[in-house]
Amino acid sequence: MNDFGAGSSGSAFGIPPLVDPARYRPSPDPVPRPSAAEDSGDTDRVSDPLPFPVSAPEPVGASAREPVIGVTGRPTPDLPDPRPVSIHGNARIISMCNQKGGVGKTTTTINLGAALAEYGRKVLLVDFDPQGSLSVGLGLNPHEMDLTIYNLLLQRDVTLDDVIVKTDVPGMDLLPSNIDLSAAEVQLVHEVAREQTLKRVLAPAISEYDVILIDCQPSLGLLTVNALTASDGVIVPLECEYFALRGVALLKTTIDKVIERLNPTLQIDGVLATMYDGRTLHGREVLQRLVQAWGDTVFHTVIRRTVKFSDSTVAGEPITTYAGSSPGAEAYRQLAKEVAARCLDV
Repeated sequence: MNDFGAGSSGSAFGIPPLVDPARYRPSPDPVPRPSAAEDSGDTDRVSDPLPFPVSAPEPVGASAREPVIGVTGRPTPDLPDPRPVSIHGNARIISMCNQKGGVGKTTTTINLGAALAEYGRKVLLVDFDPQGSLSVGLGLNPHEMDLTIYNLLLQRDVTLDDVIVKTDVPGMDLLPSNIDLSAAEVQLVHEVAREQTLKRVLAPAISEYDVILIDCQPSLGLLTVNALTASDGVIVPLECEYFALRGVALLKTTIDKVIERLNPTLQIDGVLATMYDGRTLHGREVLQRLVQAWGDTVFHTVIRRTVKFSDSTVAGEPITTYAGSSPGAEAYRQLAKEVAARCLDV
């Protein structure tokens, strides 16, 4: 699987430096220290939108209004709630993928899945990380599981129904994982069509669910290639930090290779800016570069830093139920609307 590993980033676009060190000078004006609430990251203050040029629409009569500019510097679309569905099935499989750890893949998988379930979609979450963070984040003990996705991948007598676990969120189920999955990467090397193993075992779920979200491990190894091969789309959660921004070029190269060799229908559904802190110049500059590099592929929704995400993880439930009226919960509901409008049959 070296074809999908490091050393393949030469064809990906480069990300320019955030600032020119020779020209950049810190402001001589004293910067006031943030308050204790702001410093904790639990502030809901909205920063100014990024300074992108936006051409105002031509006025049409007296009812013409200026567009609302979001934090990404683009007009924010007014998206309706996804319409109810009476028949479930024909699921779209979406991977949460980024080879850098700690960028919000698991948090996004849990909370986007819960938000889509709130809108009446039947959702299956797939924990495809040997660390089992997705399973732990939904209140499961990874050491007490009799069957996990590892058994589903490598044992022909284990079925999907044997492994699926119901969550406390109505309409949302889970395929759990634990450290056993780390052995699968070694064992699958000797299998025929090893990159398509996950696609084979998920096939029966497509007719039962509307959305299948795969939480990938932070690497570009065989497990991640399996997830990309099984998927219809990819969402790339990206921390608003410069090193995370540069690392996406390597991921883009891997996705392009999977499209070329294994899954020609794979699409990048969107890039999601996470852990955004609009109080910092660095966070605003990274978000600006992200929109400049990826354009409309970047979701309008931006996930801000808040301690509520950590609290809900400890509680073992999504933020939509733990703190349903918090800005973090509303952000993921808005993201669910965007995902539904972009790539689901709404």
